[in-house]
Amino acid sequence: MADNVLYDLADGVATITLNRADAMNALDTDTKVALRDAVLRAAEDDQVRAVVLTGTGRAFCVGQDLKQHIELLQKSPEATFATVSEHYNPLVTALATMRKPVVAAVNGVAAGAGAAIAFACDFRVVADTAGFNLAFAGVALTADSGASWTLPRLVGHARATELLMLPETIPAAKALELGLATRVVPADQVAAAAGELAAKLASGPTVAYGAIKESLAYAADHSIVDALAKEDELQLRAGRSDDHRIAVDAFLTKQKPEFTGK
Repeated sequence: MADNVLYDLADGVATITLNRADAMNALDTDTKVALRDAVLRAAEDDQVRAVVLTGTGRAFCVGQDLKQHIELLQKSPEATFATVSEHYNPLVTALATMRKPVVAAVNGVAAGAGAAIAFACDFRVVADTAGFNLAFAGVALTADSGASWTLPRLVGHARATELLMLPETIPAAKALELGLATRVVPADQVAAAAGELAAKLASGPTVAYGAIKESLAYAADHSIVDALAKEDELQLRAGRSDDHRIAVDAFLTKQKPEFTGK
């Protein structure tokens, strides 16, 4: 694992940390590869029951490293934008579809692809000093990293259009009001608050959480009839889990369930 992306697994929580503080965690090629691979690693590891994604320094992630981007653009525009399919798409797909919850601990500004990556997570614990900026149009580009999919689902089509076409920094309090943030906390409490949430999720019914993620994503663009059929399928999966039996037994004996994630 490259030093610009740190990976730690403890008590079922994988913490993935962007570690380019001097560049505000901008995404150069090495960082994108390491981040993609770290997220895929967490998604595929049965020992991981929740994920925290965060950054070091004063930024969560300011998106594409524009210095490197300019250098690559001068050599080959086609090769430069292959990063969308090679790095951003598999990264965001893994965040959005892994069968375990993901918490973004947004410690500072999240811009462009950095904001979109946070939006692909299930929860966003945001520092009161942080903000989001959908900066794509500011450099004459369209949305990527899943922003065209996640943003309308968070704030609605009209507001998503506004945020993408007229980008400006959205402070934490406004982000909470719009639904971009799950929770806003003092900046020095972001890591602790995100860790507490992730720990709670890691001790929960992992199979059920995965089914909830899948059912919500499916229902977003299918009919009610199709959504009901998908609920039927996923409820059977959850109902066959060890955790369901543990929960039912605990209810009957008036005990607190101790889930295994299976």
